Formats: sequence, C-alpha cells, structure tokens
Amino acid sequence: MEEKNLQNVYIPPEKFVFVNEGERLTDRKFEDKPIGYFKDAWNRFRKNKASVVATVIIVLVVLYAFLMPLLNNRYDSRFMDSYYAKKAPRTPFFRELNIGILDGGVDRAFSEKGLIKAIAMGMAAEDWDGTGDVTLEEGLASDYQPIIEKDEGTEVKKGKDVSITYKARIDAFLEVGFMYMSVEQAEYQRIRDWEEETGLHVLYPLIENNEWNQDVNDANFWYKTKKSNPIYLNEKGKAKTIEFAEGMVLEDNYKRDAEGNPIYWEYTGGGSFDNAQYKVRVLYYNYYQYKNGFEPSYILGTDSQGYDLALRLAGGIRLSLLVAVCVSVINFLIGAVYGAIEGYYGGLADLLMERITDILSGVPFIIVATLFQIHLSAKVGAVPSLLFAYVLTGWISTAYRVRTQFYRFKNQEYVLAARTLGARDWRIIWKHIFPNTLGTIITSCALAIPGVINSESMLSYLGIVKLGSAGSTSLGTLLSDASAIWTNYPHLMIVPALVLSLLMICFNLFGNGLRDAFNPSLRGVED
Repeated sequence: MEEKNLQNVYIPPEKFVFVNEGERLTDRKFEDKPIGYFKDAWNRFRKNKASVVATVIIVLVVLYAFLMPLLNNRYDSRFMDSYYAKKAPRTPFFRELNIGILDGGVDRAFSEKGLIKAIAMGMAAEDWDGTGDVTLEEGLASDYQPIIEKDEGTEVKKGKDVSITYKARIDAFLEVGFMYMSVEQAEYQRIRDWEEETGLHVLYPLIENNEWNQDVNDANFWYKTKKSNPIYLNEKGKAKTIEFAEGMVLEDNYKRDAEGNPIYWEYTGGGSFDNAQYKVRVLYYNYYQYKNGFEPSYILGTDSQGYDLALRLAGGIRLSLLVAVCVSVINFLIGAVYGAIEGYYGGLADLLMERITDILSGVPFIIVATLFQIHLSAKVGAVPSLLFAYVLTGWISTAYRVRTQFYRFKNQEYVLAARTLGARDWRIIWKHIFPNTLGTIITSCALAIPGVINSESMLSYLGIVKLGSAGSTSLGTLLSDASAIWTNYPHLMIVPALVLSLLMICFNLFGNGLRDAFNPSLRGVED
C-alpha cells in the first residue's frame, strides 16, 4: 500500500536543484561527421612516430636517387676516370677551406724518401718552366701540393739502423701527380692554347732516361735519385744523399737540348700534323680540367673503377627500388586474385590451387634465380630475368594471407546479407570482403620491399646476378667491388652498406605503421 502511494507522489519542479549549474563540464566537441577509411588509416599512421620518421627517410633516399643525376649536370653515371679510381670524397670548396672534411685526404705513414717524393710533386708543379730551383717552402705552398698536413717525424730503430717515419694526410687526387701521355701534334697545340687562355700549366719538361732516373715509367721522379734516395752531384760528380730539411732543393733530371733548355715533347711516330704522335709529361690534375672543363669534385669519392660513387649509389638505389616495387605490385595482383578465389570458393578449387602453391613453394628461389640468369638473361636482360624469378614464387605468401582473410570474413553477417540481397560473387569478393584484407595485404607488400632489396643485393654481391655496367649498377655490386679493398678504402663499403641498412630498417618500420593503420579492428580507436 505504501509503495502504491509513493508512486503517485508529486514533487514540484522548484524542489529540484541543479549540480554545477552554469558550468561547462567538458570542452570536447562531439562530431557525427563520418570519417573515411583511408582518412582514418592516415590518422592512425601519423601517430606512429617511428613509422613517420622512417617514411621521411625513405622519401629523402628516393629524392636523392632521382634528383642526384639532375643536380650533377656536368656528366652522367657513365663518366669514368681510371686514374682517379678509389679516391676519397673531395670537393674543391672544402679542399680550400682545409677543415679536414671532403678534402680528398687519407692518412698515411711515410718514410723520409716517400715524403720527399710526395712533396716533390708540389715542387715540380711550380717548376713548369724547368728552372729546377724551386725550394721546399715554395713546393709546400703550391696549390698542387698533395701533402695536406704532417707531423715532425718519429725515429724508428731497427737494430743499428735509425729511420724516420712521418704521419701525414695526403690529397689522394693530387697524389696522382704527373704522368706520361701520347698525344697528337694537333692536340699538343690545343693544350698550349688552353694554357695561354687559362693560365694553368699542363705540359711539363720530360725527364732524362739515365742512371739517375729511379723509374723511367714514373713521371714523378723528376729529380736525381740513386737507389730511390734523392741525391745531388758535388763538384767531383759524386752523388750525395739529400735529407729532408728546411730549404731543401732537389736537383732536377730534366731532358734538355744542346742549349740547356728543357724539352717538353718527343716525337714518337706519325707523318702529318694531325697524326704525328708526341710523348709529353702532364700534370694530371690540370689535364683533367683541360679535358673535362671542371676540377675533380666527388662528394662521396670514386668507386673501384673511377666512377662517381654518388651517381653510382643513386643508380643502385633506383635499380633496387624499381625491382622491389615492381615485384611487390606484381605479386600483389597475382596473390590477391589467387588467394581471393581460394578463400571464397573453398572446397575442391581451394584443394587444387593449394597443391599448386605447395609445389611452387618447394622450389628454392636461389636456384630459380641462377637458372634464369644463365638461360634467360642473355635474351631478355638481367633485370627482367630477375623479375621473372621473383614473380614465379613471390606471390605465394600474399595469396596465403588473402586466402586466410577470406576464410575469416566470408561467413560474416554483412556478407550473408549481401548474398541474400542478390549480390554477385565478384561484388562480394571485391566490395565486401577484400577491403577488410587490405591491411594485411598492404603490410605484406610493404614488408616484401626490403626483402627483395636484400635478396637482390645478396645475389649481385655473390655475382649470381650481373647488374653492374657502365650505365647502371646495384647496391650489392658496389659492395662486391669493395669487399676486397674496403680496409684501405673504407668509404667504398661504408656508404652503400649504410644506405642498404637504412632502406631495410625504414621499410620495415613503414610496413609496421601501415599494418596498424589499415587494421580494421582499430578503426575509430584513439590513443
């Protein structure tokens, strides 16, 4: 009875009191505007900081690969100079700054004779008129002096003998010094004209072939030597050893005519003005400028053959990315169609198609790649045959993932509803089920890219796939070329290895970010 009376009790509105009346409980605005699938995926992706950083690095590497050839308008990737092979990074601007980077410098230990020979290159560069009276100080101050810096030397005792070892930093490009060349008479005249026009000297006096010539094939031994020791002849014609010291002047061994004038060319053959061959001695650094119109400038140095490593690296990145992206796209298309048919229809179709994939997956990839390179590359090329090898079995993992996702979603309520409303099989497959598999498929494709880059680099490193040519190369080929000499020229190994590592790590992080972004179970979920 009391409960019935309570239900009929009337409480007037003025008896109610509002809590926190007039105060805003939250600043949050609720929106009912729908968010698209890809926009929602993008919102989740950009919250993954590691994936965003990886994406930025990938973009920078790709921009480098495609813009580097455009920014270097002096020559293309086919440009090569064998005399400047395996040289350290160098640009004339940083060389003049003398701050220890990009100066072409390498650290060496020199004996006294070796140091004199290196310094003598700078002395000879100042002696273009063949006077033979250039001092040590003038040679050290020369723009063509290869020694960048040196210490005072350390005495080393070996039994009763005492020698001095100098630690120095030497410009690997200027270290080439002088060399003999054979040029036509017309070319000789063009060099002379260029010298007058620019004020730079290319042609230098020839060296006498006599008992004081240490090596007749080495144009840097312009001074008199005996048993590799620089010497001078006293009044009695007896050889005296020259020691490295302040004020040192080397005695030249130039070839001279009857009047004592230095000789700059020697006729070696030919009958007319155009084809007469001259033997000349040139300062190669200036000869390089004469031939090409610019100073040697290699921001990453040169590779083992003399190509610009920066351009070769860009070409290797482009080739690796091209192969990886093409493989991923082709495997995506084949695997998506194959796996969708397997997973949707199931039964006998799935059984037969699975047996086909079992057979193909049992074929070792390295054997397929090797056979294709042996029998197919000569007809279609190394890159297409490599693509065929990847595509033969590469789509199997994508097909397996798609098949698994179709088995997961094909009996969901929305699929049954679409089938009840009369939707065709292909519409159900591609409109209703396939979008739910995108996260897994896109992730697998993104993660396949570093795998392809790694395997392609391995194959070219081992020499199974020949991707090195005058016009293009791969990261694996660069590493292979540097494998035997990297201890002496570490930049040849470090630079491509660093780029390959960055690509591998960044693409994996990028793939992880895509996996989370396209995961339908996380749709609308906020951190």
